[in-house]
Amino acid sequence: MTQRVKNYYKLAQQPIQAMTALEASIKASGLEQSIIEFVKMRASQINGCAYCIHMHATDMRKHGESEMRIYMLNAWRESSLYTPRERAALAWTEALTLLPQTGAPDADYELIKAEFSEAEQVNLTLAIGAINAWNRLAVGMRAEHPVDKARDAA
Repeated sequence: MTQRVKNYYKLAQQPIQAMTALEASIKASGLEQSIIEFVKMRASQINGCAYCIHMHATDMRKHGESEMRIYMLNAWRESSLYTPRERAALAWTEALTLLPQTGAPDADYELIKAEFSEAEQVNLTLAIGAINAWNRLAVGMRAEHPVDKARDAA
């Protein structure tokens, strides 16, 4: 894979700054950091964004997330490792990331309605929208995730 545009952050500084400001406001919204990271990781898995998967797995580890919960995220529906609140956020993430197929079903909305305040529902939805935008940028530009060639060769 060859990166298409290497300096897209510099080429679109104002929009990138706006996205970064959105990220900061989501982080300050009161949503748990773990929920935000799970949402980012799950959407990135669905969208096949290696750059973002690498980044968010790394961030999750830095914040003390267990390896098993990171590994099992792709199969969260079949795992007992996630709380009802996390499960609701993950269901909503999948529904909105796959919007053309799902239409944001009422059943998934009822899950977040039971676990999140209205303000949290809006912030969660914005977090999902933001990571989907980042994924589209990274996948579209073929952003390459960091690789430690010496370690990975072993």
